Amino acid sequence: MSVRVVGIVVSGDAATIVDAEMPTDLSDPIVILADNSWRLQKGEKGAAYHVLHQRCADYLRENSISRVVIKASALPTGAAKLGLLNSAELRGVIIAAAASVCEIKLLTKASISRTYGERKVDEYIEDDSFWGEQTTGKTLRKLSRESAMLIIANRNT
Repeated sequence: MSVRVVGIVVSGDAATIVDAEMPTDLSDPIVILADNSWRLQKGEKGAAYHVLHQRCADYLRENSISRVVIKASALPTGAAKLGLLNSAELRGVIIAAAASVCEIKLLTKASISRTYGERKVDEYIEDDSFWGEQTTGKTLRKLSRESAMLIIANRNT
């Protein structure tokens, strides 16, 4: 029996989500069911975070999602700017919402590059043939490939 898994990457004021069905045979491609972006609404941040928290938790609950894999924070290469801190705040909101509904896993890009395959994540993201082999179902936007990579890299756990 397959399970529903969602991959989420938070960047700036948006969360890119990929909802996929994970087949029991790990050699089969994942089935993309949805590819969306959830934007933080304009206005007072506390209320906007609450709305996005509810949207995330409701989506996961209503779609019987078993697991969420979220791109974890990484150390900045330079001084932390406001955009990075805002992304971290929003990531925390998404983590809390997901954890209130199902099992979650946090993965960094660096850990995927070390543990999945022989290439770096960015090389997989650019490889159209890789995505043709690893996914089926709805069309996956290129900007959503990183979210889908979280699901693929977490298949064996």
